[in-house]
Amino acid sequence: MFPRERDYREEYEFGGMGCVLFMSVPGQVSAPYQMRTAKVWLSPGRVVLWLIPLLMLSTVPCAVGAEKAVSGSPEPAMRRRDPPYLMHHTDQTLQTGLMNLLRKQGLWQYANNKTLAVGVVDITDLDNPRYAAINPNHMMYAASLPKIAILLGAYHRIHAGDLKLTPELQDKMTRMIRSSSNTAATEVLDLVGRQYLIDLLKSETLRLYDVDYNGGLWVGKPYAKKGAYQRDPLHSLSHGATVYQTMRFFYLLEIGRLVDEKLYRSMKETLSKPAISHKFVAGLRGRREEVKVYRKSGTWRDYHADVALVETRGRRVIMVGIVQNPKGGKWLQKLAEPLLDLVLDSAD
Repeated sequence: MFPRERDYREEYEFGGMGCVLFMSVPGQVSAPYQMRTAKVWLSPGRVVLWLIPLLMLSTVPCAVGAEKAVSGSPEPAMRRRDPPYLMHHTDQTLQTGLMNLLRKQGLWQYANNKTLAVGVVDITDLDNPRYAAINPNHMMYAASLPKIAILLGAYHRIHAGDLKLTPELQDKMTRMIRSSSNTAATEVLDLVGRQYLIDLLKSETLRLYDVDYNGGLWVGKPYAKKGAYQRDPLHSLSHGATVYQTMRFFYLLEIGRLVDEKLYRSMKETLSKPAISHKFVAGLRGRREEVKVYRKSGTWRDYHADVALVETRGRRVIMVGIVQNPKGGKWLQKLAEPLLDLVLDSAD
């Protein structure tokens, strides 16, 4: 049995100041953020509570159930709300259903050896997401999926006034996402700036690549025959992703933390109408109800990745899968509809 990674945070008050407790539960792996105000270790028959000095509590701000707020944010107008940690909202019904689904489809062994990572989150209620995942923080090569990071970089440049959203740029971004054009991706990356994008992904404001969560989204190589200019520091990947940070990307988009309202509509339109019908898109084709899909996939040799924000029956669902197996594309196609039904059935 491989460890299930979950993050538990509870609110306590010390002198009117909200603080966060990080708990490591036996058999599970916690992944605390850098700001640690208190820790609790729970073991059979023993509870050990460690608090940092009260003097430090009086000087260190704490955050409860929110992504870490950082001064000097490059896009303060975009931060409409402080979102809860997705991992804090693990839904046990979804988690059990996801594990059973992998067993039913004969994929559990691949989850065990970490060649398969998958997650799903219902974000219909943005303040109360319902989350489930297997190997969420296992970073893998993700081929073209991290092109969503280049898209984000372009919109940040547009927001800052460094780029103009011209028809030519919009066409390049659309081809990069919908048709996964490597040429367009490299051209947009050059406009954004290689180091600028890395700094953005690692920024305290977004933390889409987070060493405390074993990495995340990473672009350190053009989508061309040129070599990597900067591999990720943890796993030496040129184009990488984790399930968790990929889900966070779409969640932050939906709550207004990535771009402002005007650019949100443009960015979401760019992510719509996928031109490549495989993996999740193929698996959702033919459903009787209307399904809107905003997605980006990736394929290289035996690496297969896909992320889709699915809107149907009044619900918003994010699903992510990353696989290292020659059959990975078919696995993701076969998982798509059951993943969606898992959320819809548990919500009814």
